Amino acid sequence: MKRRKFIQNTVIGSAAAFSIPYILPTGRLFAQTGTKLADHVVFVAFAGGVRQQESVLQRYLDDSQEYPSPGNIMYNMFNGAPPVDKIVYGTTQIVQGDTPIPQILNQTLETQGTLFREVNSSFVGHYGGLNTLLTGNYLYSQGLRNKPTMPTIFEYLRRHTGEKATKTWYIGNGIGNSIPLLDYSTHPEYGSQYGANFLAPTITFGEDGEKHLKNAKIYHPEDELSPMYKMKYFLDNVWYSQGKTLPSIGNTEEEKADIKQFIRDMFDKKDAGTIAFPPTAGGDNATIGYACEVIKRFKPTLTVVYLSSVDSCHSNFSSYLRNLHAADHGTAHLWDFIQTQVPEMAGNTAMIVMPEHGRNDEPNGIVDANAFLAYDHSDLNSRRIFGLMVGPNIDTNLSVGSESNQIGDIVNVAPTIAEILGFKNDIISSGLIASNQSLFDLI
Repeated sequence: MKRRKFIQNTVIGSAAAFSIPYILPTGRLFAQTGTKLADHVVFVAFAGGVRQQESVLQRYLDDSQEYPSPGNIMYNMFNGAPPVDKIVYGTTQIVQGDTPIPQILNQTLETQGTLFREVNSSFVGHYGGLNTLLTGNYLYSQGLRNKPTMPTIFEYLRRHTGEKATKTWYIGNGIGNSIPLLDYSTHPEYGSQYGANFLAPTITFGEDGEKHLKNAKIYHPEDELSPMYKMKYFLDNVWYSQGKTLPSIGNTEEEKADIKQFIRDMFDKKDAGTIAFPPTAGGDNATIGYACEVIKRFKPTLTVVYLSSVDSCHSNFSSYLRNLHAADHGTAHLWDFIQTQVPEMAGNTAMIVMPEHGRNDEPNGIVDANAFLAYDHSDLNSRRIFGLMVGPNIDTNLSVGSESNQIGDIVNVAPTIAEILGFKNDIISSGLIASNQSLFDLI
């Protein structure tokens, strides 16, 4: 049953659900007033700056390097044939890169869901764009290395539905570029007690994690202060950044124990080579693999996965193409993993995919080993992005918008997540979001 019919069948029940705000035992301020379209949402912030020309427009090298070589290098997401000439986007880690990754999905996400072909990005910067995606606000004065001043979708979810901390996860591909700061805001009515569990898996389970966490011991405070401070610095940077005091996001003692056990298990699975990585490595796919493990263990209501390896486009266009191709593969693996390996979420999960901004129309003059020109993000072309939604009560095989008809904005993503999870009315009532429209409202 698609959303239009779903709304017709539930409008009476939704109207009857309106109630006076009151404090619930879980600590939330309002009773949830909406009807869910799905019980789980996975939002893949396909970040790092993705040009329309190489992604949804499937022009490959035509609009960037002036070679007559069009084609679709994201054939898990979009319908369309791959390039037949000048294949440099594959996995071979040499200049040619001539081994494309086999398609995972029998049906593309475009066929399975709704594609927004032209969406507006109000920002052409990574942090500002991601901030808007997660808060539903144009925080134009928001600087780097500052937490959002407006609530994130994590806080809205937890405050207005009473969701547990371990049901809300934000998975980043590192701890640079202010990435860890978006797990909660500084807004006085929300804040850390409603935040998400943040995990930077390539750091937590990387070299530093192996050193400080894998075989953690109890240090003696008199003669082993150095390793204690090293561990504190490591943990502060992984879970909060800037070396500030670690906040409480409301994990219960039981949840804390579950997270500790999860970390132990991941080191064991890493040693055994059984992490649920995508079949082919590259780009952000290590992050995708650990995101699969988080989803399988905790069955989150909301999972945000941040990818950004395509940011190499600033200086290496060939690397950008390979990372874009790999991210398509990893996103397909994530969707397939949920449907085939997580029965509690199969058929009951919606996935949204959207970049935070695009890339310039004109190159910056930097040339890579293939003599391909690189691209920054600062012009109007950088405001052009795509969006995808797939899952229950989402129209299938629907494409909206075109190059001459832009539909949607990154500010619409937070209300979309809220609508799917049944608390859109609550975040609208907060008066804190810039737009009351979800992507559904724009179809």
